Amino acid sequence: MLPAPNLRHVCDLEVRLDPIKEMGAGRAGRRRIIPIVGGRVTGPELCGRILNLGADWQTIFGDGLAELDTRYALETDDGALIEIVNFGFRHGPEDVIRKLAAGDPVPQDSYYMRTHARLETGHPDYAWVNRTLFVGTGARLKSAVRVSLFAIE
Repeated sequence: MLPAPNLRHVCDLEVRLDPIKEMGAGRAGRRRIIPIVGGRVTGPELCGRILNLGADWQTIFGDGLAELDTRYALETDDGALIEIVNFGFRHGPEDVIRKLAAGDPVPQDSYYMRTHARLETGHPDYAWVNRTLFVGTGARLKSAVRVSLFAIE
């Protein structure tokens, strides 16, 4: 067996959201769009702001699984633009998911929210993100999402 990869904390994202736009039932499940309108990035390797563009294009399946499919961008404090494409899942006990949907606070460990991300930039100081795979743990808040992003080493 080969060794398990290590994870290196890169940053924490606080992603501000506009209200959910419900699309209704699609081919695979209930579809909705959640606009991404800003936020902050803090951490040991990336710091900056989330730009007011992008969205989470979610599908909610019959069993309650939320498939997260986001695309947005951040601008580092020194001016680099970095695209983030993040895909993941959120699920948990029905009562916990209902509280999340109502905007009520729930402990992050009472549900599962994990993502994998691809970052891309043309800025030479951050070219390492183009060659790195990332995973994240997440938490849904009333009008924001928190994601701790880790590089897979």
